[in-house]
Amino acid sequence: MTRDVRILNTGSLLELSRRLRAAGGENIRQSLHRRIRRAAEPLRDDLKDSIRGLDIRSQGRSTRPGGPSPNTRPLRATIADAIRISVRTGSSPGATVWIDKGRMPPDMKNIPAQLNSGRLRHPVFGNRRRWVNQYASPPWWDDVVRRHRPRIEREVERVLDDVRRRLD
Repeated sequence: MTRDVRILNTGSLLELSRRLRAAGGENIRQSLHRRIRRAAEPLRDDLKDSIRGLDIRSQGRSTRPGGPSPNTRPLRATIADAIRISVRTGSSPGATVWIDKGRMPPDMKNIPAQLNSGRLRHPVFGNRRRWVNQYASPPWWDDVVRRHRPRIEREVERVLDDVRRRLD
């Protein structure tokens, strides 16, 4: 699984960042920051929607019925709430869409990558002697990123062109 998404055109962004510093255009820099963030927001929102609607199937039950979950945390909502955007316009400019593992419970930190691979293996109700597999439909992270990448690259290029015109 792609751990984060980076839309970077380091050559153009670095050159533009230097020119912004030299021009002292704080207003232009804020505008650049805001517009790059706006370009990445639809990706973040679609990633959140994708994980919230992800179909997770089990292998099927044995003859014994299951019981209530010992875990009160909703899995999909927890992952969706941990998806973040960070934008930098300094020495390493760009935008990153990522899963903040600090906002995930310690026992759930690897679950997004497992779900993206299509298989979630976990102990049954915390019993480490009995493990089960659950399967998720398409790679929820990779497919959404692949779909959004061309649009984001076009948008960031348009933002860079606008800022260059304002600086000239």
